[in-house]
Amino acid sequence: MYQNLTKDEILSKLRDPDSSDLFAEADRVRKQYCGDEVHLRAIIEFSNYCKRDCLYCGLRKSNGKLTRYRMTVDEIFCAARNAQSLGYQTIVLQSGEDDGFSTDELCGLVRKIKKELDLAITLSVGEKTYEEYRAMKEAGADRYLLKIETTNPELFKKLKPDSDLEKRSQCLENLKNLGFQVGSGVMVGLPGQTLEDLTDDICFFRESDFDMIGIGPFIPHPETPLNQAKKGELNLVLKVVALTRLATLNAHLPATTAIGTIDPAGRQKALMCGANIMMPNATPKQYRRFYEIYPNKICITENPNDCNSCIQNMLRSLGRKLGAGYGHSLKRSMVKKG
Repeated sequence: MYQNLTKDEILSKLRDPDSSDLFAEADRVRKQYCGDEVHLRAIIEFSNYCKRDCLYCGLRKSNGKLTRYRMTVDEIFCAARNAQSLGYQTIVLQSGEDDGFSTDELCGLVRKIKKELDLAITLSVGEKTYEEYRAMKEAGADRYLLKIETTNPELFKKLKPDSDLEKRSQCLENLKNLGFQVGSGVMVGLPGQTLEDLTDDICFFRESDFDMIGIGPFIPHPETPLNQAKKGELNLVLKVVALTRLATLNAHLPATTAIGTIDPAGRQKALMCGANIMMPNATPKQYRRFYEIYPNKICITENPNDCNSCIQNMLRSLGRKLGAGYGHSLKRSMVKKG
């Protein structure tokens, strides 16, 4: 069974220059366990303030050249309402680790969106205390996305000097214990990352049984210490996506925007080797270019309705169906709406 691939088998497939059979098998497993539906999560990037100083990220607090913004609660709600009007049933509220936006404000916003718009809500706002996560869950948040980035402790400490792998892992455990549908993920091609590291990452995904796993390439940002590093290679990213599909069977795997940034057809390729989720940008146009985790991100000049029609055309060209409903985790029975 592919879910029981050994570390040596995973590593061998990562090293194999011919990935055609791997991609075909991952696509078959995706179809068997997830079907042909592609669920959409409309992402609203509501603040680019961040207290962290991660070496790879354009939002890092040391980047003094970035124009900072923080949307108001009303602006975020309007963006969510616009996403609903376009047919989205899930939104992702994402920001840097911004202490200027309080947990009480965020919980109030979640309650308002749930009551008035009846959307499924994913939060992605970084490391919080157990009590803060519990408040968010009680307010009505359905899911939480917290990427681990790498499971190699030494590499993690080097790239995230003011964070801690053990603490981040505990945050993921807390989220699971509170009943969130939990998402995590890694970057592929990080400076100093090895194929053995990626093998460990894939095994970590399998052991953790996450509901969603985001995998994208490392893309160097000019205003970070890693500005001269080489970006992640598309084929290796797709191999990690495919092997994660084989290892986890029914986890939701997005065709990430970052994959589409390094290759114009990257998201389509990801959808053909295991991915079953897309995350169109629903951030108001005037803010998009400032949420610059990495440079040259696609879709920053488009309006949310443009992104919506583009993605629907893409799915039709691949013979895939637009997912109906909230697109909740396939790892549990979800009978309650939202």
